[in-house]
Amino acid sequence: MALSNWAGNVVFTPADVLRPVDIPEAQQLIATASKIRPLGTRHSFNDIADAAQLISLSDISSPFVLDETARTVTVPGAAAYGGVAAFLQEHGWALHNLGSLPHISVAGATATATHGSGDANGVLSTAVRGIERIGADGELSWVRAGDPDFDGSVVALGALGVITRMTLAIEPTYDITQQVYTGVAWETFLNEFDEIMSGAYSVSGLGRWSSPTLSTLWFKNRGDGVEAAAQRFGGDRVTADVHAVIEGDAPDDNMTPLGTSGAWSSRLAHFRFDRAPSAGGNEIQSEFFVPRAHAVDALRAIRPLGDRIDPLLHVSEFRSFAGDDLWLSGGEGGPRVAIHFTWHQRPAEVAALLPDIEAALAPFTPRAHWGKVYSRGFDQAAGFRRLPDFTALAARVDPEGKFRNAHLDRVFAAR
Repeated sequence: MALSNWAGNVVFTPADVLRPVDIPEAQQLIATASKIRPLGTRHSFNDIADAAQLISLSDISSPFVLDETARTVTVPGAAAYGGVAAFLQEHGWALHNLGSLPHISVAGATATATHGSGDANGVLSTAVRGIERIGADGELSWVRAGDPDFDGSVVALGALGVITRMTLAIEPTYDITQQVYTGVAWETFLNEFDEIMSGAYSVSGLGRWSSPTLSTLWFKNRGDGVEAAAQRFGGDRVTADVHAVIEGDAPDDNMTPLGTSGAWSSRLAHFRFDRAPSAGGNEIQSEFFVPRAHAVDALRAIRPLGDRIDPLLHVSEFRSFAGDDLWLSGGEGGPRVAIHFTWHQRPAEVAALLPDIEAALAPFTPRAHWGKVYSRGFDQAAGFRRLPDFTALAARVDPEGKFRNAHLDRVFAAR
């Protein structure tokens, strides 16, 4: 069966992709499978989603359930964040944050601890208050906030079951005004890093490593009527359309609006839900998380590799997020900074360069994003201190390893 991820750099190897039309059928299929993994929106860039048999719940109809008293919404795990955001905005509610791409599924994004940006904003998984999943025996059950296994069950890499529904914390809707500045010097960015990254509700720096300046600096401010300075940190405010991806196949109009106030649902993500995101799929992505306190030193450690990185790169992005208690979250144990690489489709050259980037980051105990490309030699166990606890939880919940695959076997063995 010819099936690949969104970017086309990973070819899946299932004998079959199961598409049940209701939950009972999904339960039966999972109960009788020997090896099976959930298939989401295929926005992973490594083989974490691959298995001998895949199951997609995208054909199962399940309503969004809003509980305004509890301030939660329950949604299908297969739902895209863009659809959830539109529903909540229509009803006067919001999530605390969105990732760059609203196209990703709620279950897939939270299972890999995908994040947005903002010093005070946890990864998207921190909004989870409950998970309904089908276990290895085909039984349907909930894990809720406060349960003993909850902190280990949210960022679960698909290893604990197939998620059917999720309950997320919500808050009243709010507006976002995003402004973009260009020409901020790299040295200014590094010397004033804390002030810059705390300069708005959500901040992103984008650029290349050997250039003297960043390409763009994005400030997403919460609220209406936010005064926009003509210059910030030596950069000039952009008033025309701008792209996050410096060059590539991105559509001309795929970015969310600049310079005007609007609903969070159409401003927090970088890319429009109704357009192809990022470089239109013509890309590979890598991302590493380092403790916030070491972020500037980590960035300085990579910059000497810039002449080798930039020819392979669309753009790099730098974001921050708050710490949390979720075992396999990038933010577990304290705030982190995300160092992101959107690569051209040159996988062999990227694979050859990644070990050198990882070696430069090694003194800072980096973690790699679970759904993006990192080298076979990268030690996730060194960065994720709760990985042994999660491995034990997975062995207890799924003792036969029904939801395990080659990727998870490598990670679990490395601990």
